[in-house]
Amino acid sequence: MNSITAIIVDDEKHARGVLSSLLKREHPEVNVLGACSNLEEAVLEIKRLTPQIVFLDVQMPKYAGYEIVNFFNEITFEIIFVTAFDQYAIKAFELNAIDYLVKPIDRKRLSTAILKAAGKINFQKQTEEYRFLLESVKNKKYTKIVIPELGDRRILSLADIIAIEADGSYSKLHLKEKKVIIISKNLKYFESVIPEESNFFRSHRAWIINLSHLKLINKTELTITLSEEIKAKLARGKIEEFEQKIS
Repeated sequence: MNSITAIIVDDEKHARGVLSSLLKREHPEVNVLGACSNLEEAVLEIKRLTPQIVFLDVQMPKYAGYEIVNFFNEITFEIIFVTAFDQYAIKAFELNAIDYLVKPIDRKRLSTAILKAAGKINFQKQTEEYRFLLESVKNKKYTKIVIPELGDRRILSLADIIAIEADGSYSKLHLKEKKVIIISKNLKYFESVIPEESNFFRSHRAWIINLSHLKLINKTELTITLSEEIKAKLARGKIEEFEQKIS
């Protein structure tokens, strides 16, 4: 792997030292240019040093790490967020397809994150993704999802997804206006990133449906008709759970 430049941003001196030592020992290809204790200092250093990766702590005084998007017109570096265990923040990162590490940092997870970042480094980052993350965390409301597609990312409103249908190891996303896109992720992936409190329901091993688009239920045929006349399947063993969900 080619040399990669990075800076570490964390308000805890010990945490900065641990990550720096871990990178030096496990990933000598990562050249740590500096370490900052707060976001304002980090912004100045990022502009001065132009690192390729920023390891960014989420919980810091005054400004949280995810607020970095407010300081740049464009994010031209890869961000790997570092967080103490916070289920809500982690779900926000997953929903927005943004990489993160949980403290204490696992070496294998660190390696995976660096490999992912290295694969994307020469591509301009979509600042909009970070704005969605900021919106999700601040408002505690999920409205959009970032879908990885062949080296690119598609941003979709959750409200526009009518249903997700299994297609082997792929998934078909049925959208408004009869649009269909095929994603190289299975239904298990979507179950993991779509929040439990959202209006989506796994009606069948081959279907996740958006209950906001529900039009008709046929218990005899075990089918659910949704917007755009999409017919999804309803597993017999899911009927009771489905009725509780819509009641």
